[in-house]
Amino acid sequence: MSGVRLLVGTRKGAFVMTSDGTRERWDVTGPHFAGWEIYHLKGSPADPNRLYASQSSSWFGQVIQRSNDGGKTWETVGNKFVYDGPTGTHLWYDGTPHPWEFERVWHLEPSLTDPDTVYAGVEDAALFRSTDGGHTWQELPGLRTHGSARSWQPGAGGMCLHTILLDPSRPERIFTAISAAGVFRSDDAGKTWRPMNRGLKSDGIPDPNAEVGHCVHRIAMHRSRPSVLFMQKHWDVMRSDDAGESWREISGNLPTDFGFPIDVHAHEPDTIYVVPIKSDSEHYVPDARLRVYRSRTGGHEWEPLTKGLPQRDCYVNVLRDAMAVDSLDPCGVYFGTTGGQVYVSADAGNSWTPIVRDLPSVVSVEVHALP
Repeated sequence: MSGVRLLVGTRKGAFVMTSDGTRERWDVTGPHFAGWEIYHLKGSPADPNRLYASQSSSWFGQVIQRSNDGGKTWETVGNKFVYDGPTGTHLWYDGTPHPWEFERVWHLEPSLTDPDTVYAGVEDAALFRSTDGGHTWQELPGLRTHGSARSWQPGAGGMCLHTILLDPSRPERIFTAISAAGVFRSDDAGKTWRPMNRGLKSDGIPDPNAEVGHCVHRIAMHRSRPSVLFMQKHWDVMRSDDAGESWREISGNLPTDFGFPIDVHAHEPDTIYVVPIKSDSEHYVPDARLRVYRSRTGGHEWEPLTKGLPQRDCYVNVLRDAMAVDSLDPCGVYFGTTGGQVYVSADAGNSWTPIVRDLPSVVSVEVHALP
């Protein structure tokens, strides 16, 4: 029976957790890079032993770590991220031009076919790519120099490029999401980009129907149907059936439509998961009850999944990269909380058990099947 490897990034280090196909007992190692913020870890779909980690510190800056043995050992491979060409300025909410600055790597997305190629989404919002296993990084400047870039604004966490999706059916197609600018798509491997935000509405910006300026929290797709996208944004859960050309709301009967993560069942492309939180000012679950919500109809109709989750006095949040699904059957669903708990459901969300309870605040969760 195949197993799974869970990669967990926290505010104070990284943890690697492995289990067999039952997903009942777990071996937990870590913390790797103890004391460092680990914004994201992700493995290569092309090589089960190749992992990448985004390690950052306010004192020592940004470092990319790489493992070639599934997380047993790590090596520092790169820390040079330089914006390509004139950096220019962008406007923040006070209307004052600010210079582009590199803060950290929010998200790593390895190539679907080449373990040495990996993309990085950074703050301030830009997209980088390495083709030598993380040693050197080059910006794909067409995104940051898009004509709308001067009007991009930071979300509460900064002006971050936090989501990268690679289309398995079209190698030249890349989706990105930026807070708070919106979704952008390239059909030529990152040379040129188009905003993909038609149908989004956002209060608090001068034009609530604007082409850019929307605070998208996360987008997700199913590999078998990459033209269908699901989105959790700052208020609203959305769906696109035309590769982002247009969006429609599918929040339905959710208790709130504010949250950060969204993910798709591995074998059921119309089964999606979200974790609502109370509001943009109260970042904890409604009624102090931790509930994952599942829709088996592609949106609108949602059911709360609570078995095994705390249903009183719970004040945690689940961040945008802190949910993942595995490819086993039945599908496993995982998430980590700002309270340091990591939960697994080995039955597609029907019941939950904690893998660990007392980690530092969890920032990211990724899972990969083991041979």
